[in-house]
Amino acid sequence: MVGDTTFVHGDLGGVNMSEWIKVIYGLVLSTVLGFAAGWAVSRLITILCRNAKRVAADEFFGRAQVLGAAGVALMHGAQDGQKFMSTACMAIALAEGMGVADMGGFPLWIQVMCAGAMAIGTAVGGKKIIKTVGTSMVKLEKYQGFAASASATASLLVATLTGLPVSTTHAKTAAIMGAGAAKDVRSVNWGIAKEMVFTWVCTFPGCGLIGFALAKLFLLVF
Repeated sequence: MVGDTTFVHGDLGGVNMSEWIKVIYGLVLSTVLGFAAGWAVSRLITILCRNAKRVAADEFFGRAQVLGAAGVALMHGAQDGQKFMSTACMAIALAEGMGVADMGGFPLWIQVMCAGAMAIGTAVGGKKIIKTVGTSMVKLEKYQGFAASASATASLLVATLTGLPVSTTHAKTAAIMGAGAAKDVRSVNWGIAKEMVFTWVCTFPGCGLIGFALAKLFLLVF
């Protein structure tokens, strides 16, 4: 039945502190590693391409940005996508009165639905974020844009392979900050950057409290 206390308390009620610590590590890693990688890759490109013609370099990195964006999109699914699908599977398991492990992985329709929702959400709500990060916070040249995407992709890949849950948004935004700061620290609007970091810090406990409240409400109702 839906209100199976063994399932709820056994699988959801116990708090594994090591997993909580892993989540916190992931949040810090996605920000620090993203910034450091963005700075390092941007500096490396500057050194390697110091004798390249500006027009040819812009054309090359303009095309390379497409690959960088594809890499970030792939890692977005590998990280954030797993969280959304896990939530959906947990809801289905609760409704069916079974454990999440009994589902045998993510059904194809959930994968398709999740990918579509993420694509639509990015297309609809991403414009303002892109404007804030890509123009208001820092204006990047094409090689810096590629450096930020490549750095974020590499950072997310490392986190995925090591099993650390991180934020794609944190990693990509931090990489953009790093790529911009590599050329000139003053090119980054640190006021906006501070506001974004403050929002990130508040989001974590805020979502935790909302999740706790809803879980308690669920237990009372069912």
